[in-house]
Amino acid sequence: MNEAVKAMQRQICARYGTVYFPSPASLAIGIAESVRSGELPLHGLRHPPEGDTSGWYIWAGEYSEAADFFKPLHVSHIETWTPLALKFLGLPPGWRFLVTPDYENVWYDESLWETG
Repeated sequence: MNEAVKAMQRQICARYGTVYFPSPASLAIGIAESVRSGELPLHGLRHPPEGDTSGWYIWAGEYSEAADFFKPLHVSHIETWTPLALKFLGLPPGWRFLVTPDYENVWYDESLWETG
């Protein structure tokens, strides 16, 4: 990610009183096809990173429990799917967002740390 994007991510973290926790471009996120089609609102949540994943799951519109709802995508490709999510990818595990072009809600959800 370029320095301008990293600065935007740091600003979001500062606004919500949390630390900056980068999402390296080489790591994967789980993303729903609904994001690519431009559905709104855009949802994101971050679990603790594991292996080659960033912990991020991003979807648009309605959530589904379907096994194939999320597809892997490298963080480096998120801008082509949804630039709207870019500024939130510096939030640490346990954080969520719900956004549209005119609305932003960001909050901490401790349940994202639960493993079972």
